[in-house]
Amino acid sequence: MLTMKKLFAFALAALVSVMVLAQKPTIKFENESHDFGDIQEKDGPVSYVFKYSNTGNNPLIITNVNASCGCTTPEWTRKPLRAGESGEIKVTFNPANRPGTFNKTITVYSNSETPTTLLRISGKVLQRPKTLEDDYPVLMDSLRLENSHIPFTKMKPDEVKKAELKVVNVSNSNITPDFINVPSHVTIEAQPATIAPGQKALIVATYDASKKNDWGYVSDRVYVTFDGKRQYKNQITLSASIEEDFSNVKDDEAPALEVNERNHDFGTIQQGTKAECDFVVTNTGKSNLIIRKVKASCGCTAVTPQKTVLAKGESTTIHVAFDSRGKSGRQSKTITVITNDPKNSNFLLRIQGLIQEPGQEMK
Repeated sequence: MLTMKKLFAFALAALVSVMVLAQKPTIKFENESHDFGDIQEKDGPVSYVFKYSNTGNNPLIITNVNASCGCTTPEWTRKPLRAGESGEIKVTFNPANRPGTFNKTITVYSNSETPTTLLRISGKVLQRPKTLEDDYPVLMDSLRLENSHIPFTKMKPDEVKKAELKVVNVSNSNITPDFINVPSHVTIEAQPATIAPGQKALIVATYDASKKNDWGYVSDRVYVTFDGKRQYKNQITLSASIEEDFSNVKDDEAPALEVNERNHDFGTIQQGTKAECDFVVTNTGKSNLIIRKVKASCGCTAVTPQKTVLAKGESTTIHVAFDSRGKSGRQSKTITVITNDPKNSNFLLRIQGLIQEPGQEMK
C-alpha cells in the first residue's frame, strides 16, 4: 500500500516533469518529406524548403543539420526562434552523375522536446544524353581516349594477354600516334595506325608476363607522341597482377610460411633516426618455400631477405629498416612478401610507430 507521503512524492515528480516539458521549445514542420518526382540531370541542382515553427514556450535553436549524402546540401535558419516564430531549412540535391531513383535523409538536431527530426527527399534522376567527352574523357592533343590506363588484371607468370583502349580523333586532320618508352614485355599500336578526322579507333596492347619476369602488382608507363613530339602528360599506364598458378599443387606437398609476428610497433623515435626490426620466416610445409619478392610500401623502408629459398623446417630473417627523415606523427608502412605458399602467396607485414619532431618531448 502506498502511503500518503509516497503518493504526494509521485504526484510532485509528475508535476515537475510536466512543467519541464512545458518549458521546452517544440519544433513543428509543415512537411517532413518531399518528392521531386522526375528531374533532369542536365538541369542541375534542385531545391526544396522545409518550413517549421516553434510551437513551444521557450526559444528554439537548431544546433545542426546533417545530410545522408554529400550530394545533398542543407541551409537553415541560425537564429533562435521565439514561441510562434517560423524558420526554414533549404535542401539542395545535386543530380550530377546520379541517374535513377534517390531517397535521401536530412537529420535536424535542436533543443526541442524531440531533439532529432528526420526529413526526407526523394525522386528520380533522368540521365542526360552522354557526350563524346563523357565517353572519351582523356584528351591527348587531338586524340580522346576512354581511359589512360590499360589493366591486364590477373596473369599467370607465363601468360600473354591482349587489351585495348577505345579512342577518337577530334581534330580536322589525320593523326598518327606513336609510342615510346615501351618495355620489352609490351607491344602497343594504334589500329588503324593513322586515324582520320572524327574516326574512332583502338590502341591495342599485348603483355607478355614471362618477359616481365616479376611478381605481384606491377605497372609501366608508355608515352604517346604525335609528330615526334613528346609531352609528359600524354602517357598510358599498363598494369598487371602476376600470380602463380596453384591449381595443381596438393596441400600435403606444398610449402607453408609462418612468421614470428605480422605487426611490429617500434614505439616512439626522434625524427631523422632509423627503426629496425627482423621478421623471422619459417617454412613449416613439405617442400621448398621460395620468397619470390619483398617490396615495401614506400621508399623510406629498406627490406633485405637473408635467404630466398627455405627447405622444410628452415628459417630466415627479413630485415626491415625504416628511415624517419622528413616524417612526423604516427606512421604505418607495409611490406609485401610474395611466396610460393598457396595459402600465403601474397603476405603483408607491417611496421608502425610515432615520429617525434626535433624539440618535442619524447612520449
